Formats: sequence, C-alpha cells, structure tokens
Amino acid sequence: MRVPIIGMGGAGSRPVFLPSHTSEPGTSGPGASEPGTSERSDEETMTRTGLIDVHAHFVTEEYVAAARAAGIDHPDGMPGWPGWSAEAHLALMDRGGIDKAYLSVSSPGVHFGDDLAAAALARAVNDAGAAVRDRHPDRFGHFAALPLPDVEASVAEVADALDVRGSDGVLVESNHRGRYLGDARLDPLWHQLDRRDALVFVHPTSPPYAEAVTGNRPRPMLEFLFDTARAAADLMLAGVLARFPRIRWILTHGGGVLPLLTDRMELFRQVLSAGTPDEATVADQLGRFWFDMAGTPFPRQMPALDAVVGTRQVVYGSDYCWTPPDLVLDQIRSIDTAGPPADGATWRDLTTRNARRLLSGGTA
Repeated sequence: MRVPIIGMGGAGSRPVFLPSHTSEPGTSGPGASEPGTSERSDEETMTRTGLIDVHAHFVTEEYVAAARAAGIDHPDGMPGWPGWSAEAHLALMDRGGIDKAYLSVSSPGVHFGDDLAAAALARAVNDAGAAVRDRHPDRFGHFAALPLPDVEASVAEVADALDVRGSDGVLVESNHRGRYLGDARLDPLWHQLDRRDALVFVHPTSPPYAEAVTGNRPRPMLEFLFDTARAAADLMLAGVLARFPRIRWILTHGGGVLPLLTDRMELFRQVLSAGTPDEATVADQLGRFWFDMAGTPFPRQMPALDAVVGTRQVVYGSDYCWTPPDLVLDQIRSIDTAGPPADGATWRDLTTRNARRLLSGGTA
C-alpha cells in the first residue's frame, strides 16, 4: 500500500506516493533514495548560477522517535515522516544546481509538551545538524532549533548555537503551542537575537485548534500559508520589528497570503493607530522581511509578492526533505523557465545575489 504525500510542486504537479512503511531517517527512505531514480534528464536544471537554499530540512532517527513517542505519527496532518540522508540531499542538490543548503528542523519543532525533554532534543538535533555542516562546510549551513515556548531554555540554546556551535541562524515556528511571535513573553529571546544581529527563519506550523478548520486535509496545504501571515502580522502590529531592528527575518513560501492582505492590514493599522503619522506602514514593515520561494512561486505567488515588496528580498528555498525530490526539481524548472525578474538577469542570479547579502549580514 502507498500513501500520498501532498507536494509543493508547480501547477500540474502530480501527487508523490510513499510506501506505507517508510524507512527510518538517515537511511534509504523515500527522501533519501528518489534523487537517483528519476527518469528525467536534469540538463535544464543544471544551468547557470548555483542556487543557495535557505529552506532545507533534515530529520534524525532520534528526533522522529521522540515525536512518535509523543504520539506524532502524522505531523501536521501529513501521512508520515520523510527519510533523509546527507548523501541523498547532496545528490539532489547536484541535480538541481543548488550550491549550498541551510538545514533546519521543520514543524512540528522539538517541543512536544515537556520543557526538559524539548531542551535536550533541541541540543541533540542541533549537534546533528552542525555535524553535517562541519562534514560538508561548502555545501551545508545550519539554522538551530529552539525549545520554544520555553524562553529561558531557548535563550540558553541561542548562546550555545550562535556563540559556540557557529550556527548561521535560528528557526522559530509561526506559533509555539498557541503563542505567536508578538507575545511580550518572547521579548527576552528577541533581545538576545537582536544584540547578535541574528538571522531568524520563521517556519509555519499548525495553528491552535487546527483540527476544527482543516478537517482531514494536510495543514501545509492552506494553514501554513495563513499562519505565516498571522505570525508576520503579529510581529508588525506588536512592534517587535521596531523594537528589535537588527534581527534579520525570513518568511517562507513567498509570504503565504501576506501579499493579498497587505492593503487590508494597512487599513486596520491606520484605524488602530489613530493615524499616528510617524508609524511605519504595513508595506514599509514588510520591507524588513526576506521571503523564500519554497512551494509554488510561479505563476502567481512571485508576481503578487513583487507587487508589494519588489524582488530585493527574495531568496530560494526548496523545502526538501518534506517536499519530495521530483517536486523540488519541478519547482526549480518553474524558476528557471519563468520570465526574468526586473532586478536580475535570471531568478537564479537574483536569489543567489540576495542570499549572499542576507547571509553576510545585509539588510532587506
């Protein structure tokens, strides 16, 4: 029996099916084996500038075992857990013309209800991710996991990850057990990240009470895109961007539904702020974010985002290993065959130039 993984490919992409009993992460599971089995020629994807992938995931056997022990067999409503190995990931990168990928642990994160267990699991997956980076320093970077909503433990993990381990940034989810990113209880964490000029990768997760609004549909299909908007709106309207101006923020999937909500959010900002003249507009605040292209950037998402913020802040993201290899390659083809952006000769040139600026400490 095979179960469908709902992919993030472009228009017309077919479902990808996984065996109902997938192999363990780090071995020869579906995410590990498929890069070498496609019948397609990759000639069209091995073109020009190498991509820099800021949205790439990994899993470990220990991590998946901990999640399953907590009852998470179908994370975010997905059929199961993907497999991952560095070798399979590198093979996919070579096929897709990806020079470097920044690894992180995706939703549902590392906190499954117990603070002490979450802190230990965060340290374990961060050690594993940093070890992969150290073995392949030219091909992999690393964004550290944090055991939120435990702020004290997360501050300690920031110090270890950024000051000792040398991680390139941290990943936070769009909400942590219902606590969104504008919550004042997170301010001590933002303070520590701000003083380090840190890069914060905001990854969507299931919203609170997800079952009530998603039914039996995988939450990445719709709710991830809405929760990205909720998280970004909370950061803006709670004043986090203004209070912590040195943090560099990445939003996924082209900002989700944010481009379509910008004007409506601005209308409400004006009402709520009583016309305060020196307060930044929503469009101005969106200019503080970087946006990756994971998912379905063309034909609609990138033009919508471009209309709001332009393309200076757009970077590439694959969403592997949660997006199967064939769909990653389909997405890369859509990028390589899309009409050129105004700010660069190709989307590869543009996103790689932007990523280099972002990762070297540049501002949006």
